[in-house]
Amino acid sequence: MNTDLPLDRILEGDCVELLAGLPAESVDMVFADPPYNLQLQKELRRPDNSLVDAVNERWDQFSSFAEYDTFTRAWLSACRRVLKPTGTLWVIGSYHNIYRVGAVLQDLDFWILNDVVWIKSNPMPNFRGVRFTNAHETLIWAQKDRGARYTFNHQTMRALNEELQMRSDWYLPLCVGRERLRANGAKLHPTQKPAALLYRVLAASTRPGDVVLDPFFGTGTTGEAAIRLGRHWIGMEKEPQYIKHARERLDGIKPDPDVDGPCEKPEVRQRIRLPFGSLLEYGYLRPGDVLCLGPQSGIQAVITAQGRLQLDGQTGSIHGLASQLQGRQANGWTDWYYRDPADNRLYPIDRLRQTILHSQEKTSDE
Repeated sequence: MNTDLPLDRILEGDCVELLAGLPAESVDMVFADPPYNLQLQKELRRPDNSLVDAVNERWDQFSSFAEYDTFTRAWLSACRRVLKPTGTLWVIGSYHNIYRVGAVLQDLDFWILNDVVWIKSNPMPNFRGVRFTNAHETLIWAQKDRGARYTFNHQTMRALNEELQMRSDWYLPLCVGRERLRANGAKLHPTQKPAALLYRVLAASTRPGDVVLDPFFGTGTTGEAAIRLGRHWIGMEKEPQYIKHARERLDGIKPDPDVDGPCEKPEVRQRIRLPFGSLLEYGYLRPGDVLCLGPQSGIQAVITAQGRLQLDGQTGSIHGLASQLQGRQANGWTDWYYRDPADNRLYPIDRLRQTILHSQEKTSDE
């Protein structure tokens, strides 16, 4: 690893200027959430005439598409220089900008591996009722050099998705509730991304110890995912209020314990709307936590970093291991129990799943 890198730090300033100071071919992955250039012409109001909290910050304002394209080419070129030949880049955007970003990516000889659709389970309604509700954003995943060996943790993605191959449509809610950072009661950042989204991106395409760069660091979601997964990170941000809160946020994040066990042979499991791995992505459970098989059996298993359970040399999914131990077809959601630190009582892990599903069903305009 290049010791000249400012690892695990937020650098304050313009990302293009800061990137020029990093060594060439020193970064394993870039995740970028650039300005969307929303082109808002006037205030957005609900039917009751209340004001919608939209993106009105000066950093999202460009005088023309040409200016935005110049900006995009500059930061993408700077990121390309610092990426290793085996490196990959993720960029997220809405219909306002993602097609322009994709064109510039291809102009700069990036090779697109996937586009992933983040489908928001609780999107903001179109209050004027003149268009479809914008319920998704698009992520482009591209490699620096076509044909180079890149990281894709296929088995990890299967493990986080009930042993099914993960698809390119990801159902995740907007960043709401306790996760949403606020200042004086208002949203700190208008486009803060959910931690579950970044957890999945980094778990899919980086290895422990890799260096992840975020040139538009914002409130530090990329840093949180990197810390939890044992990756190094470099954040770049020019807005002081975001930097202050991001540093405070990251000070409280601890790495997930590395208790990853041997991989079992993948097998098809019953299709459940929410995979067990989502409880790790959302932070409700962590690798190293202990689950009990029933409230009184005394049988305990440890959660691995891949979202499996491990017990006395046996490793399996929540359903598979419960079935092996009980000699019957089991439902892991109701058979495995976790201990709630709030009252020190045992509850089925389905309680946590229902908490997430309930939050996804709620429509929020935060």
